[in-house]
Amino acid sequence: MSVLFAIALFSVLILVHELGHFAAAKLSGVQVNEFSMFMGPVLFQKKLGETLYSIRLIPLGGFCAMEGEDGGSESPRSFDRAAWWKRLVILVSGAAMNFLLGAAMLLAFTMPVKRLAVPEILSFEDYATVSDTLQPGDVLHEIDGERVYVYSDVSLLLRLNPGEVHDLVVVRNGQKLPLDNVLLRYHETEAGQKLGINFATREVTFADRLDHAWNLTRDTVRIVGLSLKMLLTGQAGLKDMSGPVGIVQQMSLAAEAAPSRTVALMNFLYFGGFIGINLAVMNLLPIPALDGGRVVGLLITTAVEAATGKKINPKYEGWLHGAGMMALFALMGIIMFKDIIFLFK
Repeated sequence: MSVLFAIALFSVLILVHELGHFAAAKLSGVQVNEFSMFMGPVLFQKKLGETLYSIRLIPLGGFCAMEGEDGGSESPRSFDRAAWWKRLVILVSGAAMNFLLGAAMLLAFTMPVKRLAVPEILSFEDYATVSDTLQPGDVLHEIDGERVYVYSDVSLLLRLNPGEVHDLVVVRNGQKLPLDNVLLRYHETEAGQKLGINFATREVTFADRLDHAWNLTRDTVRIVGLSLKMLLTGQAGLKDMSGPVGIVQQMSLAAEAAPSRTVALMNFLYFGGFIGINLAVMNLLPIPALDGGRVVGLLITTAVEAATGKKINPKYEGWLHGAGMMALFALMGIIMFKDIIFLFK
C-alpha cells in the first residue's frame, strides 16, 4: 500500500505541473490540443471540446500539447502567436504550481507539530570543544556562509564542509555576532558522533508553524542548489541521482519504517513537499526541453525580434529543444535502470 500511495502522490505532482500549463493556456486563450498524464501508449482518451484528454502507459511525466508550440501554425489561437508575456506565464505556471503544492504539503506536515527543535544552544557537554566560544542562548544563524533555516541544517551544513574549523554567525542578545575559525569537533559517544552541544526545543504557536513551513520551503530550495553544485563540482555523481523508481522506493521505505500510520502520512507529506519544490526548481533550469530552457529561448527570441524587426523561424528553437528532450530521456532511462538494479539488490 505504501508503494501504491507513493506512486499516487508522485502522479499528483506530475498532474499538478501539467495542470498549471493547461490552466494558464486556457486563460490566455491558447488552443490546447491534448492534455496527457504520463507518456507512451494511450490507455484512455476522451475529447471534450477542442482538447483530447488522455492517460498513457508509462508513469513518467506528462504533457500539455498546445497548438503551434514549435511554430508553423496558422491558427490565431496558437501558442507562437500569443503575446510574449502570455507565453512566459504559460511556461512558468507548471513550476509555480509545483512550488505552491510543495509549500502547502510542508505546511500540512508542520501543522500537527507541538514542539520544535531550534538552533538555539541550551547547554554543553563536558567534552564539547566550543564552550569557550559559544554561549548558552546563542542562536546559530549562519554556518560557513550558509543560512541556518531549521535545526536540521546544523548537522547538514557542518557535514558539507570537511574539517573541524568553521565560520559562524550567531544571534546573541538580539545582535548578529560573527565568530571565525570556531573549532567544532565531533566525539564518539554511545549514541554515535556528537558535538556536545545541546539545542533547545520550544512549544510552537500557529504563527511559528507558518514560519517553520516557510523556512522548510526555503531550505528545500537551497538543498536543490547545493545538490546541483555538488553535481557540477564532482562531489556527487550519477549514483547519487534518483528517478521516479528510486523516489517511490525511498518514500515507501520511509513510510514502512514509521511507527504509526500518522507518522507514515507525515513522512509522505514531507517527501511530497520536498519533491514538489525540487520539480519546480529543476524545471526552471535553463536547459533545452525544460521549461527554464524554453523561457530563456522565449526571452532571447523576443529581444532579438524587437531589435531587428525580423521574425525568427521557430523551427531552430524547436530543434534545440528536441535534442534536449532526447538527451533528457536518455538520462532518465539510465537513472531508471540504475534505480531498478538497486531495487533488486
